[in-house]
Amino acid sequence: MSDPHTTNPQLGALRAARGANSVAFALQGFFLAVILTELPQQKDKFGLTDTLIVVLVALISLLAGVGSVTAERLALRWSSRTALRIGLGIIAAAGVVIAVAPNKTVLFVALGVYGVAVGIVDAGTNMQAVFIQHGYGRFILSSFYAAWSAGSIVGALFVSAFEALKVPLLASILVASAVVLAGCLAAGPRLLGTDEAESGPAEQEPVSSVSTRVFLLFGVVLALAFAIDLAVGNWSALYLKDDLLSSSATAALALAAYQGASLVGRLSGDIWVRRFGPRTVTRVAAVVGAIGLAIVVAAPGPVVAILGFLIAGIGLPIIAPLCFSEAGQLTSGRGLDALIARLNLFNYAGTLIGGAVVGVVSDAANMRAGFAIPLLFAVALIGFARIFHTRTGKTGTQPQPAPKAA
Repeated sequence: MSDPHTTNPQLGALRAARGANSVAFALQGFFLAVILTELPQQKDKFGLTDTLIVVLVALISLLAGVGSVTAERLALRWSSRTALRIGLGIIAAAGVVIAVAPNKTVLFVALGVYGVAVGIVDAGTNMQAVFIQHGYGRFILSSFYAAWSAGSIVGALFVSAFEALKVPLLASILVASAVVLAGCLAAGPRLLGTDEAESGPAEQEPVSSVSTRVFLLFGVVLALAFAIDLAVGNWSALYLKDDLLSSSATAALALAAYQGASLVGRLSGDIWVRRFGPRTVTRVAAVVGAIGLAIVVAAPGPVVAILGFLIAGIGLPIIAPLCFSEAGQLTSGRGLDALIARLNLFNYAGTLIGGAVVGVVSDAANMRAGFAIPLLFAVALIGFARIFHTRTGKTGTQPQPAPKAA
């Protein structure tokens, strides 16, 4: 890969795009954390059952898949920058409707629209991230996910603080929506446009050079990683509140602890990957995550559970950006848009598993049993680490040898 100092876009524009895309990642994490950690309050306000929450989570996940496909169409038609800006705008608008929803029907419709927007933003941010990483010529993708974690921490603490101050649910979600809109307007123009990103040698044949086997292997790993991540996001607050009898303010700290640890892991993840390679980092991350989730399952009270979520967050959240990074070596140009958008669909397969399956098990038994599911997924990821390359150093856009099966 050529030195970014001598290639287009120029280094200044590349750095500006990196900052803008980090803001987009942070906004996505922030608003998702607000929505998820407000679930106990929405549950009380509308009289929602755990089963109905499972249906909502599944609906959002399915529609996010629609959003990811929509992002592919938008990126191929215009650019990943346009897709991302549209997605963030829809999130802000959907947030307003969620805040003022007078009944379940309006709430469900607004959450459905939000689900589509989540898919557009997820795909758009990852497209931009891989293009920017190609420009830098070295692994930097974990730092974008660190921004997502930072946003999620702020979102969880935002809810915890508003709950402690007894701020109405409507006001807290409206403020969160305004933050997303302001961030979108500020960061959007600095993202990479078509000339800097989508132009490339793979324009005419989007994914034909990527074997189905390689694509599916990375997809399964991505699904497992997101299943764990979304299980924590969807159910950690309810687990602490309903099963471990904590307050709403304390319950929100479970996600904050997980995302706080993931922030540390992701901030240092780029360095570890460049030094030890993706395979070793993935394996160690999965082991650490399994230990943390075992503590969560065995926790006698809220404090121990929060500690378990913190330990799990140190390792597991590094795996998803590694999947996108590895896949990003297989093509470039508009082909990369298509590949990332389609790989991102496994994100929502994981969400369905992590949200719906954990919820079903929790409804049938209890949430402690439900969290045994992501623990098993973490153990499986230890074996799947074999599909990642051992290489370290610079990234590029040249296709890599197909990984061996786990």
